[in-house]
Amino acid sequence: MARRVVLAYSGGLDTSVAVRWMIEEMNAEVIACAVDVGQEGGDMEAVRQRALDAGAIESIVIDAKEEFACDFLVPALRANALYEGRYPLVSALSRPVIVKHLVATARYHGADSVGHGCTGKGNDQVRFEVSTRALAPDLEIVAPVRSWGMTREDAILYAYEHEIPITATKEKLYSIDDNLWGRAIECGEMEDPWAVPPKGVWSLTKQTATEPRDVILAFDQGVPVSVDGTSMPMHEIVPVMNEIVGAYGWGRIDMVENRRVGIKSRETYECPGSLAMILAHRDLESITLERDLAREKARIEPRYAELVYDGLWFSPLKQAFDSFVESSQRHVTGEVRLHLEPGSCEVTGRRAEKSLYDYSLATYDRDDAFRHEDSAGFVRLWGLGIETWAQRQGWEQ
Repeated sequence: MARRVVLAYSGGLDTSVAVRWMIEEMNAEVIACAVDVGQEGGDMEAVRQRALDAGAIESIVIDAKEEFACDFLVPALRANALYEGRYPLVSALSRPVIVKHLVATARYHGADSVGHGCTGKGNDQVRFEVSTRALAPDLEIVAPVRSWGMTREDAILYAYEHEIPITATKEKLYSIDDNLWGRAIECGEMEDPWAVPPKGVWSLTKQTATEPRDVILAFDQGVPVSVDGTSMPMHEIVPVMNEIVGAYGWGRIDMVENRRVGIKSRETYECPGSLAMILAHRDLESITLERDLAREKARIEPRYAELVYDGLWFSPLKQAFDSFVESSQRHVTGEVRLHLEPGSCEVTGRRAEKSLYDYSLATYDRDDAFRHEDSAGFVRLWGLGIETWAQRQGWEQ
């Protein structure tokens, strides 16, 4: 009896070849499951048909853009999640929502296995497999790319020989993964960390705007709700922000990051909308979060990003962090003004109805309401321990 595998299908080279390879090498019935999280192009019917042409017995497309934005991007944004302080987790955030639907599809079609097209060196194998084991530990996991031993060029030749429709070519060896939150570009000459990324790889950050402009982003309890006064849901706000900010050529990342498997990898990303939204959200928190709460939240934000990057979206610690972040966002409601110029995006203003910024306490003008006479005793007590130490032990040069 043939095993039945639900494959996380992207329509790209590896997953298209994987469909045919599993049929021939594993005697498997393959059901392709493509999850729409806002990829470029948007022709998901072509993706669905490509899987059938490769030999899948069934090909399913699931529109998860709204779910992805509300249930995955919003929590990450509220946590200001940036891996190693720079990367907004474009690919990492899409994997748990894909796995969620992969498992649901496997249950519906009575499959005994799920599969993915990840390599043995990347992060995505960890994300797919750990998330699958968290949601459905009884399902087997198939990873054909780890088994077949083909290089990227070999896979392209395999596709040609088996008449599998693909978009990759021997001349264009870039691997691109994209969704609402941004684009990840790797392979080719960019595997050399000294090489300059070719201009042709960028699509979200092509500078077309030259005149400076402001954009006002509004939040309700940490969730973006409008752009320049126009209300819209999160899954519509993100592409709007990508278009507005990307037109100024801002939002590119070129970094060498530490993969979960222990190797360093040169990665390039373009994330104009997500980076601008995190910038604005973090700034709004500066006037709405109490000092100790803000400092503790800042302390856990890098760890939160690491959990997501490492494939632990469905984990007890991540769940606990979500509860903390959710509580912290109670009063993060207001507006932030971003000023855009070619190659630049910066905050130039923020306001909130329940802002903790008190003008009468902050000003040095005649409206100053701060009790200066209270400071003498405060400062003396604050430094009492240092004063005692200096008297008894002293500073050693």
